[in-house]
Amino acid sequence: MKPVPISLIVNGEVVEALVPPRQHLADFLRENLGLTGTHIGCEQGVCGACSVRLDGEVVRACLVLAVQADGSRVDTIEGVSDAGELTHLQRAFENRNALQCGYCTPGMLLTAAELLKLNPRPSREEIREFISGNYCRCTGYHAIVDAIEAAAQASGGDVS
Repeated sequence: MKPVPISLIVNGEVVEALVPPRQHLADFLRENLGLTGTHIGCEQGVCGACSVRLDGEVVRACLVLAVQADGSRVDTIEGVSDAGELTHLQRAFENRNALQCGYCTPGMLLTAAELLKLNPRPSREEIREFISGNYCRCTGYHAIVDAIEAAAQASGGDVS
């Protein structure tokens, strides 16, 4: 199949590329742009390891074709981390030992940030429900829930 031209904004920078029509956004980010924080897990959209923001909404990059992102803004863990947006969450994850192997961490951080944006003071049950689409095989989730709860409490409702 003939490559398709795309233009998008990735982590604030304009990116233009020719991509195979069936290349997933996750593969494009990792292979073409070297943004390896977007992890490939299940390749079926259920584990959350490939989570990115597409036009401000957290999506599974393994379910989005790169051509579908044409004209969009994509923010990866590298972009939001470098911008300092996740500092409070990153500190909480570190302090609460919610990192472990780190494979799920980028997607978990993006999902947690979205939760705190929508609900700055979630209950533990709301946290569990919101992150339920992100798999972690190391922590058993207790430390992750503790970290998100601690970040919400520390922010005083300010999650920016």
